[in-house]
Amino acid sequence: MPAVTRRRMVVLALTTIVLSFGTSPAAAGGFDGSGSQQETETSGGSSGPSLESRVSFTVQGGSQPTSSGPLTSTSANWKPPACWYEPYWEAKDFKTFMEAQWSIYESAGGSDGGTADDKARYKEGEPYEDFNADKNGKGMWWVAVENPGMKDEPAAGACQRDPFWVNNGEDPYVPQAIDTETLAGLAYQQTKVPDTEISSAPEAKSTVNLPTWVWLDKATFKTVSVTADLPGTGLWATTTAKPVSLHVEPGTDDAETYPSSGECAINDDGSIGEPYAKGKAEKTPPCGVRYLRSSGDDPYELRATLTWEISWEGAGNTAGDLPNGTFATTTEVPVQEIQSVNR
Repeated sequence: MPAVTRRRMVVLALTTIVLSFGTSPAAAGGFDGSGSQQETETSGGSSGPSLESRVSFTVQGGSQPTSSGPLTSTSANWKPPACWYEPYWEAKDFKTFMEAQWSIYESAGGSDGGTADDKARYKEGEPYEDFNADKNGKGMWWVAVENPGMKDEPAAGACQRDPFWVNNGEDPYVPQAIDTETLAGLAYQQTKVPDTEISSAPEAKSTVNLPTWVWLDKATFKTVSVTADLPGTGLWATTTAKPVSLHVEPGTDDAETYPSSGECAINDDGSIGEPYAKGKAEKTPPCGVRYLRSSGDDPYELRATLTWEISWEGAGNTAGDLPNGTFATTTEVPVQEIQSVNR
């Protein structure tokens, strides 16, 4: 039997084995951002890069905004965790998994080189004896997992340790061991906020040298929270995104913004800017744009970027802040020039 075919058979068989255990990704909801009970395939190995994380996510209110998108961090130096170690197997489940893996691989005619090393490490006392089966319920086998959204990044390869045992209540003593801060970063990555759908007036077409009013009603956007949880460990973290300001970019250098910085602060009632009303045409809006030249046949693209302040709290009275996030949308604004004739 060709080697490639044998490997495929092993992968398929091991996938079935993994999904049958209570500590499997399927039982935990998987790393799909929905918190739903969905089966997720694994590649069949016993180390981290081949297993799906058991972290699950819950959005406050039970669903994501119907029209939404992910946040972009304002910090160029911050990214969600690319890989980490997490408690994954009970001793008896790890033993069942590994022995089934060896059996299937050997029956498919595979080399016993790697199998012999694993048997020495996990079964024959170098350093573990019989998969620590006598300690079942007193600890967990920890494995490395990759962030599925960052598998192509170099940082995803930083977690290379083989599965290792940690007694309950003991520190795993690895830099990338999962904790509440890790979960907060993963929840940040899963946070989706509503589209920044601004209101503006005049709505159909703006006029050169007359202000265009821009505002967001307080009902348009609300605080968004996502909780990341690692089942069976007591570890959880909730990341909360709160809208704090709106930045307006006219889409052309031939324009002025109100205020001059283009940064429109949030009002006491949670709104941004002020709705246009009859009689305000020549007044200065608290948030808006004044175009100085006609857009011609191509409307200007008014870019509205909402900044969200990010904080988190987690198990064990842990808490902290994460970099602000932004979400931007563009609105086409035709700008006309009123012609006048002097007699």
